[in-house]
Amino acid sequence: MNKGKLYICPTPVGNLEDITLRVIRTLKEVDLIACEDTRITQKLLNHYDINTKLISYHKFSEKQKSSYLIGLLNEGKDIALVSDAGTPLISDPGGELIKQAYQNQIQAIPLPGANSVITALSASYAGQMPFVFVGFLPKTQKEKEKVLVKYAGINIVAFESPNRLVKTLEDTLEIIGNRHASVARELTKVYEEIKRDSLENLINYYSQNPPRGEIVLIIEGREPEKVFDKQELEEKIMVLSRAGYGVKELSKIISLLYGGVKKEIYELAVEVLEK
Repeated sequence: MNKGKLYICPTPVGNLEDITLRVIRTLKEVDLIACEDTRITQKLLNHYDINTKLISYHKFSEKQKSSYLIGLLNEGKDIALVSDAGTPLISDPGGELIKQAYQNQIQAIPLPGANSVITALSASYAGQMPFVFVGFLPKTQKEKEKVLVKYAGINIVAFESPNRLVKTLEDTLEIIGNRHASVARELTKVYEEIKRDSLENLINYYSQNPPRGEIVLIIEGREPEKVFDKQELEEKIMVLSRAGYGVKELSKIISLLYGGVKKEIYELAVEVLEK
């Protein structure tokens, strides 16, 4: 008996028209569709008159359901994997199923389609520059700092929730200094908003206009040609130190003025003031 195939099918991130003809055909032809939330996926199927049976597959049932689905694939059943929105496995469940598929010599076929990360990047000023996608940024200040400092030289793309956006922008400003960022909110939907500005201005705007909906945040990297004069920074450190500012305070001031990474300036300040 031939084994079935596992199709990875992107679905619209908002606008139901953002789906490929190939995905529609695949969803009609497979024996089963594995999805995060059957209620959400059913709306899509109803819109395109697709009658394929659904089975829930989310992060809480991933391990258990993966074994069951692999059994069906081994029996020759074709299965489509979808997420609530966008391309599966991009900060969504599916990793365990794909792993077991490869272990069982089951073919996994990825279909191209909607993805909020790429959609946001295509509309951003930084779209042609190198980037790293980090999923959701860590909640703790310490872990968040590790990620922001590590990738400070390139564009950082992350998912963010509305209630955490302002805090994340404030943390980013403090850790890596004032730079430009883009907030892409409710992409492809009626209230779509893509706003690019400095971190300071974005903090002010969203503090006064609390955001709603799903958010893709793009934190722009430092300009590659920007080189800091170490001697000039050392002089500024000494001036601020003599004025009574502590290492932490003067590091923050200099990072805001020069756009540098606060941690690097802090380490330089410690070195200078210990001489």
